Amino acid sequence: MATILLADDHDLVRETLAAYLEARGMGPVARASDADGVLRILGEGQGFDLVLLDYNMPGMEGMVGLDRVLSSEGVAAVAMISGEMSQDLALEALERGARGFVPKTISPEAFVQAVEAMVAGEVFAPVPLAVRGEDAALSVREMDVLRGICAGKSNKEIARDHDLQEVTVKLHVKTMSRKLGARNRTHAAMIARDRKLV
Repeated sequence: MATILLADDHDLVRETLAAYLEARGMGPVARASDADGVLRILGEGQGFDLVLLDYNMPGMEGMVGLDRVLSSEGVAAVAMISGEMSQDLALEALERGARGFVPKTISPEAFVQAVEAMVAGEVFAPVPLAVRGEDAALSVREMDVLRGICAGKSNKEIARDHDLQEVTVKLHVKTMSRKLGARNRTHAAMIARDRKLV
């Protein structure tokens, strides 16, 4: 069971998404309709595995609201949800420490899967987050895996270090290698060192 706080100022959206999560065994899902409500619930001292924040709801002030919640006690992870899918917004949210950026336009099934992944420690972004400089941006988790590879660790050791399944690490190795244009783990480590990524 994961404890989730879902904040959205549209009653129908909030209740529908919460119902989907609870039907899939995620939850309990606490609810808030604005940023003040989120901070009030967090102030009551209950911890949350994931807080989902609507980017455009009252009181958020853009990324300021994200920063406030990220610095709150008892919050394991925070993700933004938004009716608009902007690559710049998603990248900024992730760079500030969000676990993910989830557009409300994805299917309910995909939304639940995104939440499950984020609760499990994965970073979720629905678009390839490009392109700062020459490289397609690696996700936070892909960078963790790349650092492990460069340190000579096996997939099993990397999985243990980051509390992941070994199959998840293999998936990250695959996507990270593709982004770097690497043929295998050793080649990925060489590219990482050449480009001073680690």
